[in-house]
Amino acid sequence: MDFESPSGVVTRRANASDWAGLAGIDSIAASGDHARRESIQRWCEQGLVLMAEDASGPLGYSVLEYTFFEQGFVTMLTVAATARRQRVATYLLKATEETCTTLKLFTSTNVSNHPMQRLLQRAGWTPVGLVHGLDEGDPELFYLCPSARLGSRDEVGRPRDPR
Repeated sequence: MDFESPSGVVTRRANASDWAGLAGIDSIAASGDHARRESIQRWCEQGLVLMAEDASGPLGYSVLEYTFFEQGFVTMLTVAATARRQRVATYLLKATEETCTTLKLFTSTNVSNHPMQRLLQRAGWTPVGLVHGLDEGDPELFYLCPSARLGSRDEVGRPRDPR
């Protein structure tokens, strides 16, 4: 499962050994947040990470989990500061959609995160709810992916035959 963009960005499943490189491009982990570094390592070890890279190395990553009411949930999507505004997040989001194995795929972002909201809106995701109290003074906005774009569905939304 590798996806290559016209610009040479390859999106692939991260290996356990990729975590340190991903932590290096994650601004929170790179600033010394040990909990984020541990999360990245755990996500990589569990096979939950899709990473985007080019010849220069890692550019970004997304984390797809199935713990949100047993549906797909994009827990994290981040792009290196030097790779922003180059469609890396779009490639990661598309690869995440294509690898999702459930009927629904959700994500959330803070109301203050306008770049993520623009990405999701451009990608056709629909706002489906707002939760207060997770981050003080910055509610969490939840989005749902159009089901026809999910990798586990055929063109009319039925589960694909895995054979």
